[in-house]
Amino acid sequence: MNVSDAITKRISTRAFLEKPVEHSLIYGILDTARWAPSGGNLQPWQVHVVTGTAKQRLVDTVKKAIADNPFADESEFQIYPPKLSDPWRTRRFEVGEAMYETLGIPRDNKPARIAHLLRNFEFFGAPVGLFFSLDRQFEKGQWAHLGMFMQSVALVAAENGLATCMQEAWSARAKTVAKFFDLDDTQQLYCGMALGYADNTAAVNSLRSSRVSVEEFTTFINE
Repeated sequence: MNVSDAITKRISTRAFLEKPVEHSLIYGILDTARWAPSGGNLQPWQVHVVTGTAKQRLVDTVKKAIADNPFADESEFQIYPPKLSDPWRTRRFEVGEAMYETLGIPRDNKPARIAHLLRNFEFFGAPVGLFFSLDRQFEKGQWAHLGMFMQSVALVAAENGLATCMQEAWSARAKTVAKFFDLDDTQQLYCGMALGYADNTAAVNSLRSSRVSVEEFTTFINE
């Protein structure tokens, strides 16, 4: 698979097979992704990988925290602006509605929508969970570097026949996850990522979100 194919075929996979991923393959993906660009060669990212019983213990821990206080929000930053304006608000709404339509969940079935949302905290059945964090001293530049690293992880995974889902939902339980990993107070958790083999029979994995044309976000200046 070439880079262009990996970019255009990658999706946010939300249903995975139980098939395990070999440790050597996970290691190899990270070993390649570490060559992602970072300003000043800071390489600011930290990664925690959970599989097997450790992953299940994390899932159980977070599920208990949700059951104890379902409305708690442990986020340290806002994923989206509180008053998101158009065209971005419409794009977010449309992709969400498209996903639930693919799942056959109508807008008025809020319990089913919440249940699907909570599947984030089970990695959508993926056998591998990755978590990404940064030292708190870092600024926006290093957050951009982390994004380039995460994209590299997703693309190398695709090259190896694996699927991913970048999961900002985990930020809502950042303190619980940080405690589970015994993260130092200097570390700030960004998000998680599900990694595994896609269940290609699942309807949700047929969803391919749209993209605007190059003309909509690019200004060419040649004189």
